[in-house]
Amino acid sequence: MSDMLYSERPEWNDVTPIRQDDGPNPLVPIAYAKEYSDAMDYFRAVTRTNEKTERALKLTEDIIEMNPAHYTVWNYRQQILFALKADLEEELNFIDEIAPAQMKNYQIWHHRQIIVDKLDNGTRELPFINSILDEDPKNYHAWSYRQWVVKRFKFWESEIAYTNDLLVLDVRNNSAWNHRFFILFNNPQKPTDENIATEIEFAKKQITLAPNNSSSWSYLKALHGHSIDYNSIPLNTIEPFLKQLIDSKIQSPFLLSTYVDIYEQNAKNGNTTIDPAALIMCQELAEKQDIIREKYWSFRKQKLEMLNR
Repeated sequence: MSDMLYSERPEWNDVTPIRQDDGPNPLVPIAYAKEYSDAMDYFRAVTRTNEKTERALKLTEDIIEMNPAHYTVWNYRQQILFALKADLEEELNFIDEIAPAQMKNYQIWHHRQIIVDKLDNGTRELPFINSILDEDPKNYHAWSYRQWVVKRFKFWESEIAYTNDLLVLDVRNNSAWNHRFFILFNNPQKPTDENIATEIEFAKKQITLAPNNSSSWSYLKALHGHSIDYNSIPLNTIEPFLKQLIDSKIQSPFLLSTYVDIYEQNAKNGNTTIDPAALIMCQELAEKQDIIREKYWSFRKQKLEMLNR
């Protein structure tokens, strides 16, 4: 960005800047930097006349450099790019340069999606997203965008393997678990019973490695719940696995809570009273293993007791 104000540049002499109108008596006027106010005055002018030129494009770049969260400027930049039939690969290069410092800026991700969708080519996207996730494996914007890219360009094939790699590095990466579930059940080629069985065994293995990791437990229970759309797998089929954990002297609130879920499912499916063990486990969770959610487990216990009436 040039140090010269737009009001000082000869090539902009034909444009009358439009000042920001905050009314006659603004209560708390924002103290914009001089350079930003100056550029925005000219931005208002070019949008007023609907100017879509190279200089207007450069103007948007300068403003984005000062305020990368300015949605209106991003939107107008898109209009200019499309009107000029600009090289959109070059625009991706521009985003590549500024994105590392703005990884959690929604506007950048949205802009990239618009550009890539217009290009109808996603070959650059997974490597780009990987570079962001290497720095921040739980970046919500990167994961959300990744799911759009995978679905838009049908990049389903290697995604499970990608989550394998991430979970080796950090089994508690809840974003990777969520993405794994998305890939499994949003792929147009629906998972087979064998696929689901393989995923159940994968989740069990990860639970054994980190029994106090909520993500792997949630994934395991979600597989059983979601499998109803295919061939129902009752939650109580994992009881032998839970017993193995208990025999190994493993203590985990998620282990007990899964037992509670199983007892509740058994009672509802069989239209029978709740197993007293479930009530004892709720008490154990409330008083010892999951004290931070004491009120939840007390409430859960009351709900289970109502099954006996």
